[in-house]
Amino acid sequence: MKNKYLLMVLLAVMVSSCKKSFIDLVPKDSLSPETFFQTDDQLEQAVAAAYVPLRDLLINDYHTSEMRSDNTHYIPNPNNRGTATVYRENVSDWNNDANNDYVNAVYYHCYTGISRANIVIGRIPLAQKATAAGKARADGQAKFLRAWNYFKLVRLFGGVPLYLTEVTKAEDAFKNRSTATEVYAQIIADAKDAINELLPPAKFPQTGEATKGSATMLLADVYVTLKRYAEAETLLNTLPAMGYALNSNYADAFLPANKNGKESLFEVQYLEGTAVGTQPNTVIFQFLPKTTNTALITGTAFPSNTSGSGWNTPSFDLIAAYEPNDKRLDASIGMAEGVFDASYVMTISAVKSVVGYTPAAGKVGTPFIKKYIHGPYVAATNSNDNWPIYRYSEALLLLAEAQNEQGKSPLTALNAVRTRAGLPASTTVGQAALRDVILHERRVELAFENKRFHDLQRSDKGLAIMQAYAALAKTKYTNLVASAFDIQAYKFLFPIPLPEKNLNPGMQQNPGYAF
Repeated sequence: MKNKYLLMVLLAVMVSSCKKSFIDLVPKDSLSPETFFQTDDQLEQAVAAAYVPLRDLLINDYHTSEMRSDNTHYIPNPNNRGTATVYRENVSDWNNDANNDYVNAVYYHCYTGISRANIVIGRIPLAQKATAAGKARADGQAKFLRAWNYFKLVRLFGGVPLYLTEVTKAEDAFKNRSTATEVYAQIIADAKDAINELLPPAKFPQTGEATKGSATMLLADVYVTLKRYAEAETLLNTLPAMGYALNSNYADAFLPANKNGKESLFEVQYLEGTAVGTQPNTVIFQFLPKTTNTALITGTAFPSNTSGSGWNTPSFDLIAAYEPNDKRLDASIGMAEGVFDASYVMTISAVKSVVGYTPAAGKVGTPFIKKYIHGPYVAATNSNDNWPIYRYSEALLLLAEAQNEQGKSPLTALNAVRTRAGLPASTTVGQAALRDVILHERRVELAFENKRFHDLQRSDKGLAIMQAYAALAKTKYTNLVASAFDIQAYKFLFPIPLPEKNLNPGMQQNPGYAF
């Protein structure tokens, strides 16, 4: 009888246990995807996650958007012919490969940002405890980020799959390529939502979150790319009333002390330090010469800076493009002087101005990007510099371009940028001549901000400019492979990543590529 009683108790416990569902994978004191997206604070945290892939993107984007142009090259690495080195060199040398990890990383990081934005956008209607203002703020930022990432994708790869909702089922994971026209339509719709209904205007200093000004600038950039110049001009003329303006000095725009200031429309945020919660900028140290000691450049001696650097080195062609007395040259580029060993590792003996530089006897000079160097630093490869995505000077140059293409005078906007740089005001007349002046001004004003390749893509002279540069580059740069700088029109779009093409039956490769 006693055993029978114990068996009945055990059965009762088992029934009770089943009702409590001990296989529930979500503890009651934890938040699940179904319960998290509820309050303003939770939506803000979710949006913050959608910003994070921008940092991952920047580690690779300078290869596809700056080194792909006539602005920068790389220091040879003859003793390291590993895949990572070769892939990086190939992007700069126009040797396209659908397996290139650095190109493909841009593609995938953009889609990571898009995926996280889609989650926020889709969950907002279910946020029962969030305020209307909190929902609008989250929706606006997510739509800005989704639009910006698609804008990067469509320019580098052409039409791409449009994912606009959270993927929750396997059958939704693969979509056919949309046309570039369809992608641009979605970018415009998202940016308009962010401007008209969702994002607040900037308050200075800004928090780093996207604002109405950020979305306005993005949409204007899109309109200029699509040659919708009148619409771009209207948008750009709204920015001064939002409080945006130029700093007095060009170099001030990049000082960590001026982060998110009046010249900034949007920038990727970094915070130096070694404590938990910091997010230092490590990208800019990849732009230094390969050397065993960076102290003369950075103020901090970084050991073994010999394998992860030597990239994004200012080109001879860019240095020659600066006009005499242009303050931006010395603010943007420095010259490391010393000697190279057989592996192109430099022993730096001096850092000098690039202006009028002549090497000392027995020494060579190597240019490096100076505009983001603000040492000394608290730790190796640990910078507090933000990365500019949109600055007000670019808004002025876009305005000048939009006005010129409509047959209006662009000189007021153009000369605001030139005079800040210490140059005389332009008196150029004629639409074609001014088009060249504005393209040149964008090159030197926005050098090393990942703009030049996109400018060449949309310029009627882009192909000719790159072919002329390639001819000279082959005479200037050593260690080039025979196939380097084969500049052809179809290569202004990168190939769709081969892993994506193989997995997704709806992905057709871009024209000109056999893989």
